[in-house]
Amino acid sequence: MRLSPAQSLRFCGRTFRPEELEWIRGLLAGQSLNRRQLARRLCQQLNWVNGAGQLKEMSARVALLRLERAGLLRLPAPTHRSSNGRAVGGQLPIERPAGLLRQPVDQLDALRIELVQTPPGAGWYRALMAQYHYLGCKPMAGAQLRYLIWSGHWLLGGLGWGAAAWSVAARDRWIGWSPSQREQRLEGIVNNSRFLLLPWVQCRNLASWILGQLARQLPQDWQARYGYRPVLLESFVEQDRFSGAAYQAANWLCLGQTKGRGKLEKNHCPVLPIKRIFVYPLHPKFRDWLCR
Repeated sequence: MRLSPAQSLRFCGRTFRPEELEWIRGLLAGQSLNRRQLARRLCQQLNWVNGAGQLKEMSARVALLRLERAGLLRLPAPTHRSSNGRAVGGQLPIERPAGLLRQPVDQLDALRIELVQTPPGAGWYRALMAQYHYLGCKPMAGAQLRYLIWSGHWLLGGLGWGAAAWSVAARDRWIGWSPSQREQRLEGIVNNSRFLLLPWVQCRNLASWILGQLARQLPQDWQARYGYRPVLLESFVEQDRFSGAAYQAANWLCLGQTKGRGKLEKNHCPVLPIKRIFVYPLHPKFRDWLCR
């Protein structure tokens, strides 16, 4: 498959022009590069960086895979087996108290929210999700932050934040942006994809307190890692499992519910659980930024 000069393809937030595809094909034909090396060279050639000036290698690797699936190029065989779609296990034993933790938030000892930045922290996060989250622990692609919740030496839970959903009808109507604006500005939304408190942690108002704290802490953490501040948070709560009360108590807005179709379903039939859509503006002029 070849593109005419008037055609282009968009993957991972970037449009690839015909001459850029030819450059990638020439690089593949002329040098023995593995996929990681190829993604790095692609980022360097196209100056594909985030707000902090870091190469967007993960986005480039995903884009290369999609270009191959579209029949536009042929990548070298992977050097490592991919873990995408498979659960990533956590073997660390999660210590638990003798009984339930039911203290009010203001009586929890040394309560803190810790950004995961070290291998030990990543190990605790994986163990939490693998052992206690109903969706398990699967790798997240793209920009992401993970947090652990501690009280003294007790691990209480964890949260994962990552890329926003590509298209959500109720959210997109509420924002009021066009498809082209969404393509350009979707990175301004961060999705709370995981929120777990361990089963024996039953402290009233703890979940909403955590959400309130992170609404203040996450923007600066995101800027420190990726070079820009998000303007809107989102989350999707399975309505048959959870009420979403913690989000409502933390002043998140409920915009309605999903249609359960997912991004791959083509026959307009529900194939996924219905979820409530929650959002939290981080800036009073978030619409100006998203619709610019």
